[in-house]
Amino acid sequence: MFNHVQHNFPQLLQENVDGVRRYVTPSGEKYPSVTTVLADFNKEGILEWRKKVGEEKANQISRAATTRGTGVHKALEMYLKNEDVSSLEMMPNVKSLFVRMKGELAEKVNNIHCLEDKLYSHKLKLAGTVDCIAEHNGVLSVIDFKTSKRVKTREDIDSYFAQCVAYAMMYEELVGEPIDQIVIIMAVENEEPLLFIEKTEDHINTLLKYI
Repeated sequence: MFNHVQHNFPQLLQENVDGVRRYVTPSGEKYPSVTTVLADFNKEGILEWRKKVGEEKANQISRAATTRGTGVHKALEMYLKNEDVSSLEMMPNVKSLFVRMKGELAEKVNNIHCLEDKLYSHKLKLAGTVDCIAEHNGVLSVIDFKTSKRVKTREDIDSYFAQCVAYAMMYEELVGEPIDQIVIIMAVENEEPLLFIEKTEDHINTLLKYI
């Protein structure tokens, strides 16, 4: 059973205008999601990739990735909430990825502070929904869950680190407690999960570059 640390985060409204996801803060500010900002930075590369593989193939790959990611995230959320995951219908590849990641969480994660909570920062003028903030091997960390069809290296995932740093800064602004560690757990098809553990301070400039 995972222990949960309760925080009363304000409820944020969410709106989508012209493909841009924005969160409305309690005081009325409208901030784009951090994932929207990161995706916009890489927009040209994505357009080049879609042109290279063709629209039909690109749409097929994108749909498969979205389905895989959504399924794994839902299963992990239920598991961390101490809910019965066996009641969840999962595609075989999703179930396989979840089972592999489950072991990593059971051994190293506890004292969960955030789970799919909406956070924001007036300083960054960003908002977003964090996967998990919890203790990883006893260290309070932003923990982000990713899925991939292929093995990725540290150099491939700059934007993932930037995303985690944004959540760490949002949490500190709202709660007053710094988060010094970010953890990315990546489930890879037909491989064991990849684990990336970094210091938050080492990727602040990466986030600022994307902003």
